Amino acid sequence: MTELADLKTRLIAAADSEGLVDVAYATYDAPVGELLLAATPRGLVKVSFDREDPDAALERLARDVSPRVLERPARLDAARRELDEYFAGDRREFDLDLDWRLSSGFRRRVLRATARIPFGGTSTYSKVASAAGSPRAHRAAGTALGANPLPIVVPCHRVLRSGGALGGYGGGLDMKEQLLHLEGVR
Repeated sequence: MTELADLKTRLIAAADSEGLVDVAYATYDAPVGELLLAATPRGLVKVSFDREDPDAALERLARDVSPRVLERPARLDAARRELDEYFAGDRREFDLDLDWRLSSGFRRRVLRATARIPFGGTSTYSKVASAAGSPRAHRAAGTALGANPLPIVVPCHRVLRSGGALGGYGGGLDMKEQLLHLEGVR
């Protein structure tokens, strides 16, 4: 077994050193549950909640980004450190390079508008839709936020219904409530 493990380690290191790893991934044990983090050379590309099957998330990355996906935790060190700081209450905004390729068009504009909502602040689906250039598309903004490939880092938990109701959240409403509480909102 040791020889097989050594071989695996050498093969992964060789693939990494030869630039053959297009998507590196690692798990992160967050206070809100285990997250799957994935990055490309451009930046963080995916954050998956534990509600999503990790194998299915990796298969989608292989299909949508590149089939050269390998577990390389060291390539996610910066993201894990910033998430640690965020959950400890020491970080108010993320300073990570992001790879936006899993969203485009209106969805990407919604996510970029959402990324500008400050720590401890909230917005509404209507306001985010307006900021994305389509003031009447609040339902489409909700759909875009539901498909956010970078939750927490692109803080879709900060978007609420008009009147202050939570709305939906990919990690579940309990998690949305926890994140808002962490930020002093609720």
